[in-house]
Amino acid sequence: MNYKIVGKYIKELDFKIPNPKTFSLLSKNISNYKINFDIKSNQLKENVIEVETTLSLKPAKDIIEKIITKIIFSTIIELDQGLIDKMEIKKIILVHVPTKVYPEIRKIFVFVFENSGFKDIKISKNVDFQKLYDLKKIQ
Repeated sequence: MNYKIVGKYIKELDFKIPNPKTFSLLSKNISNYKINFDIKSNQLKENVIEVETTLSLKPAKDIIEKIITKIIFSTIIELDQGLIDKMEIKKIILVHVPTKVYPEIRKIFVFVFENSGFKDIKISKNVDFQKLYDLKKIQ
């Protein structure tokens, strides 16, 4: 591999259920939410990059009483010396790192839901970040 993970942490965690009505409706409306991913990067030093992988649930249609859920997971990576191929670096940031950290992000997200009274939360165990990357290249 052309990089190594030197650190990772939860940068931000939002989980808001605004009122009891929303809580009670959420069990019925959870299928109206879809999982959303966002991946950003910040160069910290010459060969050190922070990769922020964001997982959130967004209502698929307009819902007045909605929950707010988002986790931003920060992964600090160090690229091998001499790695200058921009496409390879882009693939590390958008495919390799998210694939590596997604199981941890999912575990945290499911933990928060389950400990908020939602035992039936279904968040995919696997995400094909390569497929998402390929789809984004086509657009």
